[in-house]
Amino acid sequence: QVQLVESGGGLAQPGGSLRLSCAASGFTFSNFAMSWHRQAPGKGLEWVSGIWSDSSDAFYAGSVKGRFTISRDNAKNTVYLQMNSLEPEDTALYYCAKNGGAVVVGPGDVTTDWGQGTQVTVSS
Repeated sequence: QVQLVESGGGLAQPGGSLRLSCAASGFTFSNFAMSWHRQAPGKGLEWVSGIWSDSSDAFYAGSVKGRFTISRDNAKNTVYLQMNSLEPEDTALYYCAKNGGAVVVGPGDVTTDWGQGTQVTVSS
């Protein structure tokens, strides 16, 4: 049974940083790309970033490129999202997801499993 558990969300000031974690279990983590997504209040789901199964490549939405960094530790079955220079527009519920394959192309990638999400609020 696939389980994805996000943590690390909270309240941050504009310009601040947060690091999200997603602990995975129930599948061979190192075989699958992983991705982060978010949903802001009153808005649709937005793909944020994805990373290949072996960390050889990663992709970002234009809205976060240069500010967010995705990484993973296959020994710990965990994927991370380091968020710097946070803006109020980054306020959202952040989800990690297991992709259907080993590579990431972008927002259209198939995802098969999702976590419950962790709330990020950016406000002064």
